Amino acid sequence: MLASRVAPLSSLAAAERLEEQVDRAVLQGATLTTAGKREGASYAPGVLTGVTPANDAYHEELFGPVGVVFRVASEDEAVTLANDTPFGLGAYVFATDPEQAARVADRIEAGMVFVNGVMLDSPELPFGGIKSSGFGRELGRYGLEEFVNKKLIRTVH
Repeated sequence: MLASRVAPLSSLAAAERLEEQVDRAVLQGATLTTAGKREGASYAPGVLTGVTPANDAYHEELFGPVGVVFRVASEDEAVTLANDTPFGLGAYVFATDPEQAARVADRIEAGMVFVNGVMLDSPELPFGGIKSSGFGRELGRYGLEEFVNKKLIRTVH
């Protein structure tokens, strides 16, 4: 069996906040289907299922190694669920059909959508979100343009 390690969160307060969010989600009817236990600033990876719109975790960002898994019946339902959030930094689409992947990625409301892979960002690519996840872009050509003063001079003869 291959062992893996997850680094601690950025602070004890961040780990405590994640623990509080997960505990509240479970109290509100969600199921924690894996370890998800905090030790100091470390939090073991966890998966929440059974999260509904009535659950606070449905509307929150969980900054740590806890994922929320939903079951949907159709592509349209998946896109609607993915877009039903006040956040929009990044998203992932996994599909075996390239046309479906492109179609779904185009419909996702996020500043970045990665298809069939994680950690696909790179310094030459723009980075940024929409909705409550920010505006504008960092990195890449679009990011560099944020640091350039542009001037228009137009002369009529």
